[in-house]
Amino acid sequence: MIEDSFSAAHALRGYSGPCENLHGHTWKVQVFLQGNKLNKIGILVDFKEVKAQLKKILDKFDHHNLNDLPEFKEQNPSCEIIAKLICETLKKDLKELSKVTVFESEKTSASYFSST
Repeated sequence: MIEDSFSAAHALRGYSGPCENLHGHTWKVQVFLQGNKLNKIGILVDFKEVKAQLKKILDKFDHHNLNDLPEFKEQNPSCEIIAKLICETLKKDLKELSKVTVFESEKTSASYFSST
């Protein structure tokens, strides 16, 4: 599992409650890998490469109002959608990806599982 974080604001359009107002989180992102074949030195995937790919994605979100980003013009920047976007982006180059979990707080998270 690889973990990183970013800080960003968002508002949930169409939501009835406090989360419809602009507010921020320090989002924690966990990337899970799985496989059944290790390379010749005994690793599934180089964590350094996955960390770099994840950082590139998260840098686009960090210290932004997510609602202003193109990815969220048509959909809410919810935990679920953020997990899905990260998972789908990473999966393009990372066949060992099994799921992405995004936390908006210590007690709330959503996971998106990679399709095979």
